Amino acid sequence: MNIKKASENEQIVLGLSGRLDTTTAPEFQESLLKEIKTGKNIILDFSGLAYVSSAGLRSLLTGQKAVTAGGQTMTLRHVSEEIMEVFDMTGFSDILTIETA
Repeated sequence: MNIKKASENEQIVLGLSGRLDTTTAPEFQESLLKEIKTGKNIILDFSGLAYVSSAGLRSLLTGQKAVTAGGQTMTLRHVSEEIMEVFDMTGFSDILTIETA
């Protein structure tokens, strides 16, 4: 998985590509929590993300809890139909803020 960082209107954008799985989730979570500590709102761009495993879901949940505790927001953009199905089946679509086109 690759993570590209950018800024957009005082928000941090993390562009993810590849797979968010057992191997890559720890690196993603570390990067996400580091950016959350800046106090800025977070946008996760999933346009290049092909897969999310349970480990990836866990890291997203950890991030969501951290931004909520800090009074920030975390928004997911460009979520594929396949990943959206996973979010719907697991109830994550009710927990996460997901932008729809």
